[in-house]
Amino acid sequence: MTITQLRAFVCAVDGGSFTAAAEALGVSQPTISALIRKLEEHHQLTLFIRTGRRLSLTAAGAELLAWARQIVETSERADEALTELRGVHRGSISLGVLRNANFYFLPDMVERFHRVRPNVQLRLFGQNSFEVVEGVRNGTLEAGIVVLPVPDDELEVFPLVQDEVLWASAHAERVAKPVGIEQIVSSPVVLYDVSYSWNDPTRRQLSERAQERGLRLEPQFEVEYLEAALELVARGIGDTMVSRAVTQSSHFPSEIHVAPFEVPMYDTIAVIRRRNSVLSPAIVELIDIVSALLRRRAPDPSVYPAVTAPHITTRESSARGVT
Repeated sequence: MTITQLRAFVCAVDGGSFTAAAEALGVSQPTISALIRKLEEHHQLTLFIRTGRRLSLTAAGAELLAWARQIVETSERADEALTELRGVHRGSISLGVLRNANFYFLPDMVERFHRVRPNVQLRLFGQNSFEVVEGVRNGTLEAGIVVLPVPDDELEVFPLVQDEVLWASAHAERVAKPVGIEQIVSSPVVLYDVSYSWNDPTRRQLSERAQERGLRLEPQFEVEYLEAALELVARGIGDTMVSRAVTQSSHFPSEIHVAPFEVPMYDTIAVIRRRNSVLSPAIVELIDIVSALLRRRAPDPSVYPAVTAPHITTRESSARGVT
């Protein structure tokens, strides 16, 4: 028994003939006859009394009709629900985001998306880019917005923009000029994202710079959240790294001064997805909003080409990934 057979059966009952059912379904009359015959043969029961110009139901046909209507109607409602989801009208979507998304795009992104898709539930996950990578890999998250570098096995990576990483201190003399790694390792350092430690992409960049000079970076204080690190820096307890976007926030402590690195260091913000996957329209629309918001605040919007829906919804987009 198939949905197609049941739909033909219901239409034949409603139309009173196989010809009417064929017209309703846009198929030939012999096709309807064959579908009904297979249904009858499968159960070894006759469903219609074929006398006169109009079909009449047998006892078996009458018994089947209520069930057939329920199954066909449920199938149609399911199809309508999926069609509506494809149009991004309702449903739930999950996106992984970098830890400091609030400083870059998160409030504006949520507001814009909700304005155009008020019935779509938006779920945003992520304590750190490393965690987002794992979520995308294992399928918990459809896509993610992360800071590079990240392990890219099984992933496609689409860079969006760069944001400069600065060194922050409450002691103005320590950041009166561009800062070198030698100065950093010789002063008290406060680092955040303690749960992910050196898996954190920005921390890894800093550690690699120290290693290249034969130095070891050992933070004196480690905390979980950026806000806690900034509070310690503002009190003069130690220095930390911070992205330029964070320094532009109205909540950035006025007691803290910043300077670039002697060799400029950047966080690259990117979209990630599982290799060869196809993103849903809702996620694509959300990523387009993020891309537009990031480019609006980027000092040089031409650093990377825009990532838009046609590029990240087709399998051919893998050619643009950084893998």
